[in-house]
Amino acid sequence: MNNSRPSFIEIYTESTPNPKMLKFVASCSILPNEMLECKTLEEAHLSPLAKALFEFDYIDSLFISNDFVTISKKDTEEEWFELSFELKAFLKEFLLSDKKVVDDAFYSLKKKEREEKAEIKGIDAQIIELLDKYVKPAVEMDGGNIAFKSFEDGKVTLIMQGACSGCPSSTATLKDGIEAMLKRMVPQVEEVVAEAE
Repeated sequence: MNNSRPSFIEIYTESTPNPKMLKFVASCSILPNEMLECKTLEEAHLSPLAKALFEFDYIDSLFISNDFVTISKKDTEEEWFELSFELKAFLKEFLLSDKKVVDDAFYSLKKKEREEKAEIKGIDAQIIELLDKYVKPAVEMDGGNIAFKSFEDGKVTLIMQGACSGCPSSTATLKDGIEAMLKRMVPQVEEVVAEAE
């Protein structure tokens, strides 16, 4: 919620392990303690910022969280260094304005999701806790997120978001990192896979 607007904002970029994505980091909060991924304009309906970003015809998808926006570009002739100045200027202007990053309905939806998550028990809850503690902070630094979807018959299915979605190194992260950790800490886990995009 953008109640106290800063008078000055710095925006800088960070590369991600996914060459199609660039992370735009702000010197202020954008979406504190929440995250929103939009792969289509329709998915952006609760976010004035996301809707406005999709007006740039080269934007393919975006992921908004805490103090950053990770943007994926379509296969275009332009390179990131040609596009980043325009996007930095746009983000700075938007964040300094009175416009909301997300609508109030977004926060209601997230509250309901948190309440549902609190009801989860057993192995599912254990897996979610491990992901929150050991995986999320690292992948957020790379401009992404990995969310729990399900655990059935020894198989954990995860949702790759932001820079993690379609990233060339995500398979290694899944198998060498997350799967190895979960197998070690939750003996019932036999395999970790990503949800098919």
